[in-house]
Amino acid sequence: MNVPSTRVDVAIIGAGPAGTAAAIRAARGGAKVMVFEKAAHGRDKVCGDGLTPRAVGALNDLEINLADAHRIKGLRMIAGTKVRELDWPKTGRFPDHGAVWPRRRLDAALMDAAAEAGAEMVYETEALPIIDNGRVIGVEAGSRRVLADLTIVAAGAQGAVARMLGADRVADEPFGLAIRTYAATPRHADAHLEACLSLKDKHGTAVPGYGWMFPAGDGTVNIGVGALSTMKGFKKLNLNTLLESYRGLVQDDWDLGPNEERPRAWRLPMSSQRRHGPGWVAIGDAAGLINPMNGEGIDYGLESGMLAADLFLDDPSTAPARYDAIIGERFDAFLRTGRRFSFLIGHPWILRPGLQLSVSTNAIANITLAVMGNLVDNTTPGAAGRVMWLADKGLGVADPVLRKTRAKT
Repeated sequence: MNVPSTRVDVAIIGAGPAGTAAAIRAARGGAKVMVFEKAAHGRDKVCGDGLTPRAVGALNDLEINLADAHRIKGLRMIAGTKVRELDWPKTGRFPDHGAVWPRRRLDAALMDAAAEAGAEMVYETEALPIIDNGRVIGVEAGSRRVLADLTIVAAGAQGAVARMLGADRVADEPFGLAIRTYAATPRHADAHLEACLSLKDKHGTAVPGYGWMFPAGDGTVNIGVGALSTMKGFKKLNLNTLLESYRGLVQDDWDLGPNEERPRAWRLPMSSQRRHGPGWVAIGDAAGLINPMNGEGIDYGLESGMLAADLFLDDPSTAPARYDAIIGERFDAFLRTGRRFSFLIGHPWILRPGLQLSVSTNAIANITLAVMGNLVDNTTPGAAGRVMWLADKGLGVADPVLRKTRAKT
């Protein structure tokens, strides 16, 4: 039985921030776009809900109204007894504020903007790439066969689609796990995110990761913890226990009410074997574009989605290769440094003094702020850019030793 085919310019698998950013940009540029999302419109996505200034800048580029989001002016970093509260820097590249916007509302706004731009949104439908002689020529989704000049993979953490394309994570590279819930608090309108960098498990072992309090401005705070796979005993780490331990630390300061919902965990891929191939590109989490030092990737998802669409509109035939080259030039050095740093702090005897150092002075804390805010890439000027360049070189030399002495998970 022959399944009738539909033809579009761009088929997108996934309607999170990365996929919808690509859809909005491509549709506004005149392309015929179809987006497939496994879940229903308005679905929730487990996430910290924090938007860096970089993410706010990308949403502004997409002309998304952020009136529904809670504005954030900076970050409060805690390492042991040391507390540094810093505002986001004023630069010419990004806004001087971030936001907290629960994903059920952020994603709905982006989905609606994609539909308004002219993209056809198909919900509650799983799509898989059609591969013909090594080239992706579109997607199969339920009973539909959709042919496309470009297929954009925006399916989040790598799964079945990535395996089909050889785009799953690099097995020897670090990854992360995180868990979050919501709780009522009178401090729901705080103007700063809070990150506790000195997490410990139930045995008192330092955990490479951090706990967060992201005030949502709606009566609640997003409370969560994340950990990297480079720590000893990672496979035995109980995220629910770690979250409850962290909750105990912040309970009184934030006057927390009971959890609003059951804590939910998710995986954070931080590498990808491939980001493109004939007829396709992977964007956002599907391309491993997550900062290993904070687990954040919404801004990278938005930027990579817009870039993929812009390059397609400019020249469909060269878009995949050009996309991979530009993403590599912009982010690879920083993300590689983050992965190597993850191996370094997997050693508790390095992690503890390193955390103290990260907030020891205002100058060093401002560099930590830039890293935690995803404000660093290949074009970053000033101290943060120089430090990351030096870190990339230094950790590159140390990388074989770091990998050899890594904690066995």
